[in-house]
Amino acid sequence: MNDALITVIGFVAAEPHFEVLSSGTSLMSLRIGSTPRRFDRDLGQWRDEDPMFLTVTCWRSLATNLQESDLKRGDPVIVTGRLRIREYAKDGQTRFSAQVEATTVGHDLSRGVARLQRSQRSSINLSEDRRQADDLADRWLDAKEDAEGAEELTAQVTEGSGDADETAERTEIRAVA
Repeated sequence: MNDALITVIGFVAAEPHFEVLSSGTSLMSLRIGSTPRRFDRDLGQWRDEDPMFLTVTCWRSLATNLQESDLKRGDPVIVTGRLRIREYAKDGQTRFSAQVEATTVGHDLSRGVARLQRSQRSSINLSEDRRQADDLADRWLDAKEDAEGAEELTAQVTEGSGDADETAERTEIRAVA
C-alpha cells in the first residue's frame, strides 16, 4: 500500500460534526488548524507563519470515540492518517482540497491531561459511506472562514501556555510531515 501517511499537530478549528450514515456507519468530520512557528534570529523571538487548515474525516469507532470524548473547538490535537487531495469545481474554477482520513486522533498531552476509556470495534466501510463523507467534507469548503476568528483562535492557542520562551517552543502548533 502506497498511501501518503502524515501526522499533523494542531488545534480543533471548528466544532466537529458527527453523524450516523444511512448504512449505520459513524462519521465525524472536523477542521483542524496548524500554525507553524519559526524563531526569528534577528528579532530574537518566535513568530507565527500562515496557518494551514485541513478537513479530517474519522470513521466508525474512531468517530464514535471522538464523539464521546467531548472534543471541542480550540482543543490541541495530534492527527495521523492518510492524506487525500480532492479536486472540485467552484465558481467555474478547478480547486484542490487537502484532507486527512484519520487513523488516530488524540489530545496533545504536552498541553493537558486525558483519561482513556476502552471501547468496542464496529462495521466496515462502504462506497456510499465514502460519497457521504465527501459531501460532508465539502460543507467545510462552502463555509466562509472568518479570518479574524481563525487568527484569534490561533493566537489564543499559541499564547495560552506560559511565559518562558522555552515553554513556547515546546507548545508550538505546527505541521509535521
